[in-house]
Amino acid sequence: MELVNVKKLLDAYFEGATSLEEEKALQDFFNNETVADDLVQYQPIFAGLKAAKEERSSKAFTLPESKPKTIKTWWYSAAAIAVVAFGVGSFYFSQPHYTQEEKEALAAFEKSKNAMMLLSENLNKGAGQLTFVEQFTITKDKIFE
Repeated sequence: MELVNVKKLLDAYFEGATSLEEEKALQDFFNNETVADDLVQYQPIFAGLKAAKEERSSKAFTLPESKPKTIKTWWYSAAAIAVVAFGVGSFYFSQPHYTQEEKEALAAFEKSKNAMMLLSENLNKGAGQLTFVEQFTITKDKIFE
């Protein structure tokens, strides 16, 4: 491999922009060929990568068996149902339950409230008309003076 290509590949390698084939070519170059004096500093890196790739552990690993997670899902759904039932029940029981007599009293109260509002509106209209009468009186007094 040419020295210029090797330097370009090294720059790309340290930038993380090389493909697997280019990395393999660099490893082969630094592990199998004689290296130029200005590239000797990179040789231990690729020698260490080759040694790390060949390492194997002699220890046997056993992974603990995992329990199925369906129990947690079941508890979550049961808790959600309980919360919804509590909310609906509290809403239902918080509503006032009136007897027939109380309902009639509330209806009479609403009717009388509406009648009072109508009376109030009419009185306010009449009071608005009084301003015209007052203005008429003031003008009349100015004229007859």
